[in-house]
Amino acid sequence: MTHPLDTHLDKVNTRLKAARLGLKIERRGDTLALRGTLPPRPGSDHTRPYQQRIPLKLPANKAALKQAEQEAKVIAARLIEGTFDWRQYLVQSGPVLGSDELADKIVAFEQHYLAEGQADPDKHPASVQATWQKAYAPYFRKLQALSDRRSSLSLPEAIVATVKETRANSRGRQVCCTAMDAFAQFLALELPTDLKTLWGKYGSSRTQRRELPTDEQIIEGFHQIPNPAWQFVYGMMAVYGLRNHEVFFCDCSALRSGDQEAAIEVLDTTKTGAHDVWPFPPQWVEEFDLREVCLPEIDTNLQQTTLQRIGQQVTLQFRRYDLPFAPYDLRHAWAVRTILLGVPDTVAARMMGHSVAIHNRTYHRWITRRDQQQAVRAVLNS
Repeated sequence: MTHPLDTHLDKVNTRLKAARLGLKIERRGDTLALRGTLPPRPGSDHTRPYQQRIPLKLPANKAALKQAEQEAKVIAARLIEGTFDWRQYLVQSGPVLGSDELADKIVAFEQHYLAEGQADPDKHPASVQATWQKAYAPYFRKLQALSDRRSSLSLPEAIVATVKETRANSRGRQVCCTAMDAFAQFLALELPTDLKTLWGKYGSSRTQRRELPTDEQIIEGFHQIPNPAWQFVYGMMAVYGLRNHEVFFCDCSALRSGDQEAAIEVLDTTKTGAHDVWPFPPQWVEEFDLREVCLPEIDTNLQQTTLQRIGQQVTLQFRRYDLPFAPYDLRHAWAVRTILLGVPDTVAARMMGHSVAIHNRTYHRWITRRDQQQAVRAVLNS
């Protein structure tokens, strides 16, 4: 977006470039900053100068632009003399917080995040809560721990350092960037490094291919469970492609009544809201005796527990019964099964409670050579 100062800014930067000062002035919104190759900040893991930004906290107007140009000349001279000292500018880069003060700011941001998310009609409160606890909270614990360990860092520097501690080109790095950037915006902090530059190249196409269980292995796994209630949970996930926690939040009245289609409704209390699901393959409804609804007695009161904890109990039971695959593998196998059976992606994605883009990006990639061979044989034999 253009700004009335941009033309004047270009002229000043042309002068700075002609003078070979190695610095340029940037307009960031309504404030000015300097950018250039600068020595590492105190506490940085860098050992050599690299491109950094000095927030000047000057307003984007003509008078401040003259001041910024003068500051660029002063800093360039100090860099040449080897007398540049970051400590003169760190106060401008953000506060150095004590442990309790940082904890208070994180709590304030959590309350803001939850309130904003729960006010969004397109988001379910349980989903917002789950996203905070599962995706955001772990990285704020990392921020708190790093800040306690490296107490000389300003908060903006600690935020960037927290991101850099995550594995490059990973989903964790991207989630951490998202969480830290939202936190910085909430506190109106100027970060020394644009977190977009640390985002990396992670994508679902880079994710390791899963070896999903065959239908025969899924049937064997069902009979490996001695408890009828946990057999029911397993069967529902296998037949309807449900997430771990969704089994406990379903309307199974049609299934229970003997309806031939045996569709169920995943209730609005789940992560992605209400949606209907049909069984694939339908013959497993009878094989797994799913018309006799029999759930384990666990706490499903979301005032006292969370969707994540409910899902974790399912995972623990899979381990307890020494099943050779994870609960989510049943969901993924269901998705691939619908593809092979020719269910339209829009329909399958709706039943799974996510977008068509996610469905295509995630599940079409997991069609293995075994699945392709089966599909080819089916076509040739038809």
